[in-house]
Amino acid sequence: MPYPIEKKLVIVISSSALFDLSDSDKVYKEHGLEAYRKFQEKNIDQLLPKGVAFPFIRRFLNLNMAFPEQEPVEVVLMSRNSPETGLRVFRSIQHYKLNISRAAFFSGTSPFKYIPAYNATLFLSANEEDVTNAVNAGFAAGRVIETKIEDDENDKELRIAFDFDGVIADDQSEMIYRESNDLSKFHDHESKMMKTPLTPGPLNDLFQKISHFQAMERERQRADPTYKRILKTSIITARNAPSHERVVYTLKEWGVDVDEAFFLGGIEKRRILEIMKPHIFFDDQMGHLEHIEHIPAVHIPFGISNQIIK
Repeated sequence: MPYPIEKKLVIVISSSALFDLSDSDKVYKEHGLEAYRKFQEKNIDQLLPKGVAFPFIRRFLNLNMAFPEQEPVEVVLMSRNSPETGLRVFRSIQHYKLNISRAAFFSGTSPFKYIPAYNATLFLSANEEDVTNAVNAGFAAGRVIETKIEDDENDKELRIAFDFDGVIADDQSEMIYRESNDLSKFHDHESKMMKTPLTPGPLNDLFQKISHFQAMERERQRADPTYKRILKTSIITARNAPSHERVVYTLKEWGVDVDEAFFLGGIEKRRILEIMKPHIFFDDQMGHLEHIEHIPAVHIPFGISNQIIK
C-alpha cells in the first residue's frame, strides 16, 4: 500500500521552477493578465520547455519506481496560474510522463500559506516573493536560479549537492566569522566546539530524509547486488581543516551519511560543480551561485548571509 502523504517526502514546486515560462512571463509583464490568459489558451497544446528544477524532479520521482510498494515520495504543483491557464502546465506534465497528480492554482496570489497542508519538506519556486514569504513563515524554501540546463535522459543517477552552514546546519558558526572577519578566530571557535553538534538548518529535514532513502538503497543493494543506486549526495563547503571536523562530528551525531564531502577553503565551488554535474545544488550565499552555468542551483535565503531572516 502506498505511503499516506503524512509519511511521504513531499516537495512542493511552482510551475516556474519546473518549466521555462520566460515567454509567458514576458507576455504578462508587457501586456497584463488578460493577454497572459489568452496567450496560454492559444498555446495550450504547445509543450513547455524544461525548467531549472526539471532534471531534479524527474529523477526524484524515480524513487517511486525503485520502491513501488511504498511510493515514498511525492511532488505537488503549486502555481500562480488560474485553473484555466494551468491546463497548459498539466498537459506538459503529462507529456513528460511526470507522476504529479496533486496541484493547487492561485490565480496570481502567493501560495506559501498552503505549504504545510501538503506536509511539504521543501518548496521550490522561481518567484522571489513567494520564496521570501515562505521562508519568513518558517517553511523550508528555495529560489531556483535561472540558467540553461542540460538533462541527459540516459543519466539515471540523482546527484544532490548541499552547502553546509546555513543550509543543512544553521548559521551560528558563520556568524562567528562574519562578526569578527577573522578566519583564525573562526577556526579556534570551531576547534573548541568540535564535539558540539551544530543545530539543524533549513534543509536538514530534506537532507535527513534523503539519507534515509540512501540507507534503503544500500539495504536493497545488499539483497540484490545487481541493483544500481539512484541517489548520490555531496556536501560542498568553504570550510577547511581544522573546522571540517565539526562537520564530520555533526553528521555522525545526526546519524546520517553523505557520499562525498568537499572542504574547499576558498576554492571556487564552481570548479567542483562543473565536474560533479549535480542535478540540484543548494546554497545560502548568492555569491557562490552567480557565476555557475548549466548547473541547476537553488538559493536558500536563510540567516546572516541574507536579510530575509534575522
